[in-house]
Amino acid sequence: MPRSAKSIFSFLFLPAIFLFGLLSGNAQAPTSAAPAQATTPISTDPGAADLRFEERLHLAVPANPKLPTLWLIGDSTVRNGHGDGAGGQWGWGDEIAPYFDTNKINVVNRAIGGLSSRTFINGGHWDRDLAMIKPGDFVIMQFGHNDSGPLDDTSRARGTIPGVGDESKEIENPILKKHETVHTYGWYMTKYVTDTRAKGATPIICSPIPRKIWKNGKVVRNADNYGGWARQVAEKQGVAFVDLNEIIARRYDALGQAAVEPLFGDPHTHTSLIGAQLNARCVVSGLKGLKKDPVKRYLSAKGKDVKGYKP
Repeated sequence: MPRSAKSIFSFLFLPAIFLFGLLSGNAQAPTSAAPAQATTPISTDPGAADLRFEERLHLAVPANPKLPTLWLIGDSTVRNGHGDGAGGQWGWGDEIAPYFDTNKINVVNRAIGGLSSRTFINGGHWDRDLAMIKPGDFVIMQFGHNDSGPLDDTSRARGTIPGVGDESKEIENPILKKHETVHTYGWYMTKYVTDTRAKGATPIICSPIPRKIWKNGKVVRNADNYGGWARQVAEKQGVAFVDLNEIIARRYDALGQAAVEPLFGDPHTHTSLIGAQLNARCVVSGLKGLKKDPVKRYLSAKGKDVKGYKP
């Protein structure tokens, strides 16, 4: 995807880049993403509800199937199809590949905008991803931004029941035109973990990135809802947890409202290119801050340069 002229980029974003550099210990402008992994339209499994939609996305597949793969699943804050140069909307998953040595590991972003932890499953997307996941792979999952909607509205029907309990509700899904048992957010996140483990791969849960909503000079966190529920699932299942919401929010707090404005491509949810680059660096920082970073040996020189997050 083409980038805008360097002069325009520098004029618009240099102040924010400089401040970010001061915080990260690296005052250089973020580099553009590494070449994308091989992509192919998916043309099988015609019974899946969202097959044609997924085909249009041309989702990536591993460039070298012999290598382990770092899979990314989530919503549009992870992968967004509305980027245009430095402007538009970008997901952090589009900008994380340069932090890994792609001669040692594939980085494949399979996130899909507009989906929740529930609809990523009931649309057939997770089954298609799961079919490609193999022993030795890693799956980073980040859901929550789209889970708070209605369970059975006629426009999306993507909501999940709040919390991490065993509650469920029977509905007639107006989108899929069939009966469905809807579960809690925690139930779906647990399914991703157990399914990933069953394939011999390593699950890693991220809390959702923060929205650009300020209160008393600080970005509002989500530890009392989806961020907290993601943590609870990770702790109960004994898997790695990256508190991405808190890591990024601290960066935003330090930068201040004016400098954070250029990091977003819309009023409060989706990041611009530079915002996605900052968030990708935060993911790596969170991984390196774990007691045992599961992907440490696959980091590139750029990834090794990132400081691990300390709570």
